[in-house]
Amino acid sequence: MSQLAPLSAPSQDLPSLIDRAASMLSGAKTAAEVLEAREVAGLAYDVAKRTARLQRAKSAHDDLVAAAHRAQAHALEIEARAKRRLADEYDAAQARGEVKRNGGDRSSVEDHNTASTADLGLRRDQIHEARQFRDAEAADPGIVRRTLDDRLERGEEPTRAALRKMVVDAAMRGLRPQRSASRRNPLYVAPTPEQAAWRHVTGTFRAFAEWASDENLALARKGMRQARDTPFHDLDATAIAEGSAAFTTIKEWFDAR
Repeated sequence: MSQLAPLSAPSQDLPSLIDRAASMLSGAKTAAEVLEAREVAGLAYDVAKRTARLQRAKSAHDDLVAAAHRAQAHALEIEARAKRRLADEYDAAQARGEVKRNGGDRSSVEDHNTASTADLGLRRDQIHEARQFRDAEAADPGIVRRTLDDRLERGEEPTRAALRKMVVDAAMRGLRPQRSASRRNPLYVAPTPEQAAWRHVTGTFRAFAEWASDENLALARKGMRQARDTPFHDLDATAIAEGSAAFTTIKEWFDAR
């Protein structure tokens, strides 16, 4: 791992800032590049949070506040992905002997040329948090996106604190030994991570299909037209395009059978 390069002052244009963070993370090849993407995503979150507060202070239309909250959620999701990548990169560097096992100061001759957490511009609590995000997603696939979506649907601000609480709970569930089979159903077997991931996919499709009546789709189309002039409409369009691409990929799995 190499140290994080100084982050240049990015544009304060929020949609561009979020796009930049997502692009940086997608193209990241090193731990330093992952860290830079995380920093940009964090900055985007802070800008979106200030935007939402200013809109509320101005008694702005609810759509503007909701758009700022969606931008916060986008930024938090990118930041969470960066943290998961960081945990993997850091653990791999430790396995290669490039980073001290305890992450602290060098304490022996053989550790003299081994980097510490501080050498990398990181704190131990940041590495711990990154591992929690990774472990939570492994234990409960989609936990980050669902947490953010739940808060948006309730009209609540998606905050780091709320996301961290859900992630820590999910990570702790993943660390606990699996419970024995239910007494009510002795044939029950807990799903594997692969099975849980597939159930999440099918559940998402099923829930959307049940919701997507002609009436609801007509309302959504009107809402889309009304949202075209909002500041963060491009972020919604990007999310829909990415979701559509994922849906197409999954359909191709079936077509290829």
